[in-house]
Amino acid sequence: MIRACSPLLRTLLIGLAVLLAAACGPLDAASAGAEETAVPDPAAALVPAPVSLRAGDGRFALSAATPVHAEGADAAAAARHFAAYAARSHGLALEVGSGQGRAGGIRFDIDAGADFGGPEAYAIEVAPETVRVSAADPRGLFYGAVTLWQLLQGDADRTGGVALPAVRIQDAPRFGWRGFMLDSARHFQSVEEIKQLLDAMARHKLNVFHWHLTDDQGWRIEIRRYPRLAEVGGCRIPAGDGGVDPGTGAPVPYCGYYTQAQIRDIVAYAAERHITVVPEIDVPGHAQAAVAAYPELGVTGEQVEVLNEWGVNQTLFNVEESTFEFLENVLAEVVELFPGTYIHVGGDEAVKDQWQASERVQARMRELGLADEAALQSHFIKRMERFLVARGRRLIGWDEILEGGLPPEATVMSWRGIEGGIEAARQGHDVVMTPSSELYLDYLQTDSPNEPPGRPAMVTLEQVYRFEPVPPGLEAERRMHVLGVQANLWTEHARTFERVQHHVFPRLAALAETAWTPADRREYDGFLRRLPAQMQRYRAMGIEPATTPFEVLADATRNRGSVTVALRNPLGYPVRYTLDGSEPGPGSAIYRAPLDLALPATVRAAAFHGGVALAPAATHVFDDASLLVRTDEQLGTCPDTGRLLLRLEDDGPLHGERAIFNVTIFYPCWLWPEADLEGIAALEVRAGRIPYYFQLAHDEPNRKFLPASTAHGELVVQSGGCQGPRVATLPLPAKPDADGFITLRAPLTPTADRTDLCLTFTGDTRPTMWVLDRVRLLPGRPRP
Repeated sequence: MIRACSPLLRTLLIGLAVLLAAACGPLDAASAGAEETAVPDPAAALVPAPVSLRAGDGRFALSAATPVHAEGADAAAAARHFAAYAARSHGLALEVGSGQGRAGGIRFDIDAGADFGGPEAYAIEVAPETVRVSAADPRGLFYGAVTLWQLLQGDADRTGGVALPAVRIQDAPRFGWRGFMLDSARHFQSVEEIKQLLDAMARHKLNVFHWHLTDDQGWRIEIRRYPRLAEVGGCRIPAGDGGVDPGTGAPVPYCGYYTQAQIRDIVAYAAERHITVVPEIDVPGHAQAAVAAYPELGVTGEQVEVLNEWGVNQTLFNVEESTFEFLENVLAEVVELFPGTYIHVGGDEAVKDQWQASERVQARMRELGLADEAALQSHFIKRMERFLVARGRRLIGWDEILEGGLPPEATVMSWRGIEGGIEAARQGHDVVMTPSSELYLDYLQTDSPNEPPGRPAMVTLEQVYRFEPVPPGLEAERRMHVLGVQANLWTEHARTFERVQHHVFPRLAALAETAWTPADRREYDGFLRRLPAQMQRYRAMGIEPATTPFEVLADATRNRGSVTVALRNPLGYPVRYTLDGSEPGPGSAIYRAPLDLALPATVRAAAFHGGVALAPAATHVFDDASLLVRTDEQLGTCPDTGRLLLRLEDDGPLHGERAIFNVTIFYPCWLWPEADLEGIAALEVRAGRIPYYFQLAHDEPNRKFLPASTAHGELVVQSGGCQGPRVATLPLPAKPDADGFITLRAPLTPTADRTDLCLTFTGDTRPTMWVLDRVRLLPGRPRP
């Protein structure tokens, strides 16, 4: 199960005092004393950091009587956003009125004749008597309103009220494309949830919402000419217990799509916040939901179901003229719904096996004079591009669209590293950088056991922040083709909006600074000092960000009668702890080195900034029993097994919380390094079973198994690593117990040695797979 704190506890994480925290030196134990006596600094709360900030003397005090002046509709719109933000985060009720004949107060001005440095640039001047936010364009004025809101200090209901520090700011974005992509095809979000994300994007000064609306697992956009796309393609039956009513055994479909009226509403809502929505209609691959609705679009013509598995599927659109006409009719409605310049056509992960095996497709290739399937995909993309250009739009696609050639007007989104972006720029194409290794937000962000399900590997906050969108190896004359940067959230494992928020925040703040702030103004330690203020804003605005980056994790090594405990915070904030079970506070001991503690021991610890705990204190209890247990999160993966580590969720129950497992789907194997077997007489394993819901395409041969010796396979235990001798072989049952788990126990020969214990499930058990939940060592006699 997810071992996370409750939403109520999350709301208590950061006090308003962190809004006054200032720059205070590197985030390490040596600077802990300094960071807790920080002096207020207007720059300390700003994310992203501005181009230029000069602090002044004094402050501007605000109250409900403070006049807010705005002349004209555009200026008034920016002023109203500022007032709405201030009301929600600081309890301050401000009234926006005309600026005519009124002096003092806060003024929002659009000066179209002035040179601020671009349409998204702005200036702010705060003095003790007056405040002015100005820009040449409504976009810049809106971003000025966001920055002014971030400068607010205090609370309307507290002593001292609300104030703005005296400051002068001149600011403009580094990149014109500052994007976030949301996958609504795999899991569906409501209109209100989409709007909440758009609000958050606007407050991060992001301006492109890339909306992934179609895939194998769902078609989420109403197309009036082809109603079955949404009615049929918008529903799937989830794999396993998640798709079955436990009371009746009837299928429970997972459905959802956006009507055209809802889409128009969302597009307008985004435009009010100066965000352009870029829709994605994926071709020629990721097509199974569309083919399920209209089988004649597929290569085989056979009826298929909307896919309920993840991974790389092989269903493609065919290349008949009727299919091109179908897709053009779809795009004609899409163009009417989305007024922005760009339409995304996907182009990624189009496995060509169906095309290669189809006599009809091969005949079409000969008719068209195409040499291979890569050229056929290029033909496909060019056909879409001609249609869009004729309607005043530009095509954008994932970097696979480079294969086989690309029209010069097409824009490339580089996700398989930065190499595709470099090649595209050198060919004269515009580029958006979005490499999976740094900017995929469905990857785990820490190694905490409280992380929700996610993709393999890790994309930390620091990785997002330190990504440089303009490769140093790209020639200077080609760098203009880098339009900007984008982070992507694929939602295979984000079943709830709570998980969407966990994956997105606070990493979206790091992306915002990468996208907005000049490269020479970005500094990671400084960003970490400003991050607590951003976390407080999240909560004030109704966002539940991830708490895992602010937890304190403990790594324990058992000694004879004692334990060595190493504490760490994933972001490096100073850690304070207690050993008597009390709540750690700003006066508690600061952690500097591993603790050697007699058993039993209790360590309570929290990360601090500005004298405030950044997350609820973690309680770590150590005794003989707990030190003999490892959960799947604490176990390692077996080396040299073509591993693909995933953090997967169980398929049931239908509603509510589900168990989560770390498993390598290419080779179901877990490793307990340096297991202390002295006095151990047996090993107990708790395992569960979940659906094997993956399609791996050409990676399928990488999936390996130990051969099974019994009907349902075995759990094999080896000592000395995964090439060592077998010390136990336990046959597996045909199915788990009623609770979805089994418990297996194997005798072990006691030894005085530490050894690497390897645990592997044998056989190919698809369509299900066994997953390990925890391992316990059972002593045969009291340990010294």
